[in-house]
Amino acid sequence: MKNFALIGAGGYIAPRHLRAIRDTGNRLVAAVDPKDSVGILDQYSYNVQFFTEIERFDRHLEKLRRGPEDNRAHYVSITSPNYLHDAHCRLALRSGADVICEKPLVINPWNLDALAEIEQETGHCINTVLQLRLHPALLKLRQELQAETAHRHQVTLTYITGRGAWYHISWKGSAEKSGGIATNIGIHFFDLLIWLFGGVQDIKLYYSDPYRMSGFIALKNADVRWYLSVDVEDLPFQVIPGSKSTFRSITVDEREIEFSEGFTDLHTRVYEEVLAGRGFGIKDARPSVELTHAIRTSQPVPIDDHAHPMIVNRLRKY
Repeated sequence: MKNFALIGAGGYIAPRHLRAIRDTGNRLVAAVDPKDSVGILDQYSYNVQFFTEIERFDRHLEKLRRGPEDNRAHYVSITSPNYLHDAHCRLALRSGADVICEKPLVINPWNLDALAEIEQETGHCINTVLQLRLHPALLKLRQELQAETAHRHQVTLTYITGRGAWYHISWKGSAEKSGGIATNIGIHFFDLLIWLFGGVQDIKLYYSDPYRMSGFIALKNADVRWYLSVDVEDLPFQVIPGSKSTFRSITVDEREIEFSEGFTDLHTRVYEEVLAGRGFGIKDARPSVELTHAIRTSQPVPIDDHAHPMIVNRLRKY
């Protein structure tokens, strides 16, 4: 049994990490969040030391590190806001723990180099959550693609996840803190496409505002037109509060890739792989971090034949 500590216990994605820690037979010993609405911890243990100040949490991990081996934190899971990930990875490594960090591992590519240096200094490693690589339907697709005679595929990615006004008031609405739409909601899909079709050769950005982005990516074996949105009005169905508010679609050569199911236990699968020594590290995270940074810093160009139909229709309408 391994001991885990959690940074960001009050966050949206934290429950998936809490379940993964429990379901892999391990225990949570400490947690921190600036907000104290973390009663969910009691669903997993009544013996979690909780802090609202990162400095006191850091001191506690150091105390555990200097104590008996059975009590120290072997892993630190990070589910804090995106812009704090690199700092919290540093804290975890220096406390003598390995890391499991939510996406994106970092917002800016140069932070990866600094983290790699600290890995070498401490002898501990960083793992990130690229759970779509473990989805059974997508693993099968990758096997099929690798067995094919090489040819250039035509791919369309559409991901719309409706968000209310709170999204833009929170840190997620700040490109400086979240990395913007491409990083915050798109990085998993960009990582998936690079994993399936090879490295990035060219990019175009057609449109960007606080609610949506759209562009084109030339990968080694595919041309990808993509559309990302948090605007509920972009959904292809009517939404009422509490109902389904997400639409995801990937087509390859006009064939829809069905992967709407099978998401519930993917974080547990990630933890299983990490604990078995097969986690996704800095090297795995780098291509999608570099790509989303390039998208974020690009200037929009006029639409052409590679543009996603939704952005074509939108620009023609307005």
